Amino acid sequence: MAQNTHFQLSLPVARVVLSITLFMFSAVSTTPAQTITEDQLGDGLSVSVWNPQTQCPDVAPLVAVEIDPDRYRFSVHYYQQDGFSSPLDIRQWQERTGHDLVFNAGLFRENYAYLGLLYGNGRSLGSKRHPTWLGLFVAEPSVDRTRRARVLDLTFDTFDEGHPPYREVAQSLMLLDRTGTIRVRQTGKRAHQTLVAEKGDGHLLLFKTTEVTSLHALGECLRDAFPPLRQVMAMDGGSSSDMAVSSALRQARRKMAGLHSWLSLLDGSTLTHIGLPAVIGVSPRQEQGGAKTGAR
Repeated sequence: MAQNTHFQLSLPVARVVLSITLFMFSAVSTTPAQTITEDQLGDGLSVSVWNPQTQCPDVAPLVAVEIDPDRYRFSVHYYQQDGFSSPLDIRQWQERTGHDLVFNAGLFRENYAYLGLLYGNGRSLGSKRHPTWLGLFVAEPSVDRTRRARVLDLTFDTFDEGHPPYREVAQSLMLLDRTGTIRVRQTGKRAHQTLVAEKGDGHLLLFKTTEVTSLHALGECLRDAFPPLRQVMAMDGGSSSDMAVSSALRQARRKMAGLHSWLSLLDGSTLTHIGLPAVIGVSPRQEQGGAKTGAR
């Protein structure tokens, strides 16, 4: 019986073609959710809008700010320590401190006392360690370390309160840990959120929601659609979730060509800003130049 030698010769080729096609399809389906087109605000500071809805239909676009801690420093501020009689809103904090960027810290009581560890310039500004909120933002190590800012997980990482290894510290909720576990319950509650994430390369990513979202959905989305993230913590949410970029940087971007979609989301004109007792500021390191006196 005559054999179809053309089919026999083509089968290995077909397998190769099929493998290449599947690889290309996989790359196309996963890459867009991880790719962020950045708007450079400075050498080591960029902002963009990340839209993960292809893979995360329940999560609206987020403002994403990437920070290189080797080029930008972090400062924790508490209103009483800074000499204010009452908490400032996010825009007032930015104007008074002169930081390029300011975002809200963790949770606080009705009397504005911070819940959990809070250190600014090496001094304790908060209360004792919270037993169940195990996310810890730390920056500006007391001694030379490989990384100048991190997200610690107190389930795995140690922090000596008697001799704090970092000068700037803010405790809050752990959202997504290094094992890929989501550390909040699925309650169905939805609110605006501010997240701090540590990437594998040592950069930090700040995420600010543009619509109300559940923390659990955000954790799932970041785990599945953004593999470069090592672990993520959640700062205070709801009306306390806020972020501000200096007016000088916003005006400079408006004058440049291109689409700067994040500007309308952070200009503050359509939002109600409440007083925040504690915030974290981001400014260029002095060796980079441009740091202002108020941004210690």
